[in-house]
Amino acid sequence: MIDLKFLQEHGDVVEANNARRGARIDISIAQGLISQRVEEMGRVEALRQEGNEIAARIPFAADQDKPTLIEKGKQIRTHVKEQEVQLKEIETALAQELKQYPNILRDDVPDGTDESANELVQTVSEPTTFTFTPKDHLELGEALGIIDVERAAKVSGARFVYLLGDGARMQFALLNYAMDTLVKEQFVPALTPHMIKTEMMDAMGYLSHGGEDEIYHLKNDDLVLIGTSEQSVGPMHSGEILAAEKLPMRYVGYSPCYRREAGSYGKDVRGILRVHQFDKIEMFSYADPENSDQEHEFLLSMQTRLMNGLGLPYRVMKLCAMDTGTPSARTYDIETWMPAQGAYRETHSTSNTTDFQTRRLQTRVKKDGKTQFVHALNGTAFAIGRILIAILENNQQEDGTIKIPEVLRPYMGGQEVITSRL
Repeated sequence: MIDLKFLQEHGDVVEANNARRGARIDISIAQGLISQRVEEMGRVEALRQEGNEIAARIPFAADQDKPTLIEKGKQIRTHVKEQEVQLKEIETALAQELKQYPNILRDDVPDGTDESANELVQTVSEPTTFTFTPKDHLELGEALGIIDVERAAKVSGARFVYLLGDGARMQFALLNYAMDTLVKEQFVPALTPHMIKTEMMDAMGYLSHGGEDEIYHLKNDDLVLIGTSEQSVGPMHSGEILAAEKLPMRYVGYSPCYRREAGSYGKDVRGILRVHQFDKIEMFSYADPENSDQEHEFLLSMQTRLMNGLGLPYRVMKLCAMDTGTPSARTYDIETWMPAQGAYRETHSTSNTTDFQTRRLQTRVKKDGKTQFVHALNGTAFAIGRILIAILENNQQEDGTIKIPEVLRPYMGGQEVITSRL
């Protein structure tokens, strides 16, 4: 949620930001509701003060005056309740109106309407070339007996997968490699709830702008399944005031991720690129507002360090205004080369959401005697399915075996190659 005071005082900046993002919003509606809210809060406060003054007079009033004062006190309390109902209606309307608003972009975010306008920041290694015709990850995985989508479809339906044998072992190797790397950088490992309250998901900003279409909603319990562990790490400190000296507070969450992938039928349906359930290792940081941009660069550096260890070709992109998600003020993507597709595909993302999420969550820090909202940042360490695709396709050998990246071999008992065990 954007800052109400900023919206009132810098409406021109908000309008320009909305235009950059392609969000057509009449800001006068929210500004009017904000003004009404202030006026109504003033009326309620004045009535409460009057009621308190009457209550204070009653013990010292003459006996004949007490009934009149008591009756007047009752009338004021009734009036307060009526005004509180009106105030609640205004606040509800305002909250609904504000759900349209995206976060304020950082100045360095490039303009643009789609991914073609994203800015290339860095390219690491040239795309992998082969002296033979490379196979895609599904053909490789099925031949090696480590990926089974047919039996998963029989059990769960389309877009599910069994990872077996060395496929499952590699998942845990990636987990341990990431954890060992990140714990040294003060990340606290976190196994998070897979279901969170709808209100918490809403506060994180993931139910607006069609986001609910992607989420599995357990309506009988008013819970939703997380699409990434950041969605349950983010609300963990809701309603709290964090100690300034402890910032940045870094977590690395590991969890399944559940996504409906609504509207993507016919797109990327082969294999495990776009599935309904996958596992992910996710970085999350609460940062001092003055240092959140530096923390964002740090998260990106951790992503590139992990990727450099795997030896995969990739590039770093800074997303343009209209390709940046609603809660984010700036987002970098890492796109990894997928030989079978002959293209770079997104495998990582890192975003600085500034105080857009923490404002609704009421996660604050006390600094220099003042309380302010902390900034929240997130970044993929590994989305297991997509990074497995990249490893299989880039490290395939002509005989169908897969070279295991050296950095993962200690976590796989020193094994150097994945071979068929069928």
